[in-house]
Amino acid sequence: MSQHSHTALRRGALIAVPVIGALLLAGCSGSGGDSNDSGDEGAAEFSFTFATSNNLESPYETLSNAYMEANPDVTITTNPTPNDKYGETIRTQFQAGNAADVVQTTPGSGDARGIIPLAEAGFLEPLGETAASLVPQGSETIFEIDGEVYGQPMDFTIAAVVASMGTAAMNGLDAWPTSEDEMYDACTALAGDGKSLLVVAGAAPPNAGLTAQGIAATRVYAQDPDWNEQRAAGDTTFAESEGWADTLQTIIDLNEGGCFQAGAEGGGFDAITNGLSQGTSVGSFIPSGSAVEIATAAPPEADFKVQPFPPADGGDPYIIASSNYTISINAASEKKDAAADFVEWLATPEAQEIYYEASGLLPISNYQDLDLSETIYSPVVDLLAEGSYTPLPNNIWPNPAVYEALQVGVQGLLTGQKTVDQVLQDMDSAWGE
Repeated sequence: MSQHSHTALRRGALIAVPVIGALLLAGCSGSGGDSNDSGDEGAAEFSFTFATSNNLESPYETLSNAYMEANPDVTITTNPTPNDKYGETIRTQFQAGNAADVVQTTPGSGDARGIIPLAEAGFLEPLGETAASLVPQGSETIFEIDGEVYGQPMDFTIAAVVASMGTAAMNGLDAWPTSEDEMYDACTALAGDGKSLLVVAGAAPPNAGLTAQGIAATRVYAQDPDWNEQRAAGDTTFAESEGWADTLQTIIDLNEGGCFQAGAEGGGFDAITNGLSQGTSVGSFIPSGSAVEIATAAPPEADFKVQPFPPADGGDPYIIASSNYTISINAASEKKDAAADFVEWLATPEAQEIYYEASGLLPISNYQDLDLSETIYSPVVDLLAEGSYTPLPNNIWPNPAVYEALQVGVQGLLTGQKTVDQVLQDMDSAWGE
């Protein structure tokens, strides 16, 4: 397996996805507690569970295949798990004692797969110095408990709108909208041709929640970057926040204004993959790396770019950017040595380069050194340089119930079964005292 040099990596566009390793091993649906050593001296095996949103090869499969190719005595049983129920699934597996040896997690406490509540429950093994060295400065509280790190960060993710500028141009949209008026004009024109500016997986809670957070970047955090800290201190609430009210009202306005595809409330993740790859929608609120996966099913002229959502009138562009994916080791694993070797390898330049190329997500180890001017990230390069971004809010929220209230609330807004005030009250109730 040949690898590009880091110089080439910094110059290259993220849309080129190399073929690394073999296809996903057949029949690989076991868990850590069920796998047995082969009996061969030096042989090792362990299981690895991660979330997936489509039927394309996951970057984690690519990494696993590359590791096995470089280490023929190692067998990794990969367990891709649907993203919409991933958090609930792995928590159930941990509680039942049959979770995988290595598990994809997220920083903080605000998600069902968050490392803090999982570690507090005793499910995760403390990691070593390598993991600690990769934690972004100032983010220690969402990776550590009592000085121990429980999740090794993998990425620096931009959560804005991934848009096919090729599809936009073919539909008369010469540039991405930079104002609300431009956005709604584009929505009207596209809807008239049976297409949409945005595609939403309304039936998939993670996408409903991410859509709201992406809009909140411009309506809440651009004005009050420390809003989460204010909420934690009791100085404000969701119900009192004009920014959060505007965020949720914007979702209603986008839906009623024809900005979402028809039937958005019932859409799954396949609606996003199909809409963006087939050119029936221009963009979607998805992690930036998803553009690489979707590009494999789209024509070359799709030309995906990460675009900031248009700010409210008089506002400034603002995006979400932070480490969003971590790797953890099951505290009950009987394969900890083999699992730890794999997790350690994930931090190497070789693995980080593979992850970058396969996922499109910026590698946590050196994202600040990359030249992104000729990549899918070019529209947000200046925002990153200026610090016009906020970490993913739900990573900082105190428990998964707050994010669940937002996810369910957005779904209710799309179906008309919830009001803005009800969603905000539900989020405050979930936050607690």
